[in-house]
Amino acid sequence: MGVLTGLGWTPPVSADPSLPIVADQSEYEIEVYPQQHRLKVLRHGKLIKSYRVAVGNPATPTPIGEYKIVYKGENWGPSFGPRWLGLNVPWGYYGIHGTNKPFSIGQHQSHGCIRMHNRDVTELYQMIPLGTKVSIHGHVLGDSNHGPRDLAEGDVGADVQLIQSRLKSAGYFKGTSNGKFRSDTTAALKKYQRDHRLPPNGVVSFQVYREMGLVE
Repeated sequence: MGVLTGLGWTPPVSADPSLPIVADQSEYEIEVYPQQHRLKVLRHGKLIKSYRVAVGNPATPTPIGEYKIVYKGENWGPSFGPRWLGLNVPWGYYGIHGTNKPFSIGQHQSHGCIRMHNRDVTELYQMIPLGTKVSIHGHVLGDSNHGPRDLAEGDVGADVQLIQSRLKSAGYFKGTSNGKFRSDTTAALKKYQRDHRLPPNGVVSFQVYREMGLVE
């Protein structure tokens, strides 16, 4: 069984290898709407399936953006149900999987992955080829119910990537905008904070978001 880490989920050594066929232009597409706890499957642009799912909580949100299914595995432990469809999120291991906590479906209760009922993820696994596009809708800084979270060293996510991009465009950050808040991001942020007369504590607070023009 794999473990949850600060980077998401680390797959077990014994996990099934990725299946060999990748569909570059898949006839299928997956759309995920975290606020509605809904995963939709489209075939040639037409809706064919809709599933209720669980998504990440505000502290560990489901990553907003466009990704692909890059590996598929079976029976990775009870917590992940009978099937796993992994996404190519650059800052950690995230996927669509089953669960041994069916009561969590329809809630914000995961560590960022998309949980499905086991019967549903088994059906999805059989239907969806590798290479399928997955669009996760929403705003990287939260929604009307959850504002942007404070960020500090050790955090990962699309919001971290956005902050890195802003720091880079302003000339403070020289690294790769990979969504991983490491020491180089902390150093760049502290310099930005000092130059903008903010507490140089290395924490992305609401004040920092506002100074960067990301919130009003």
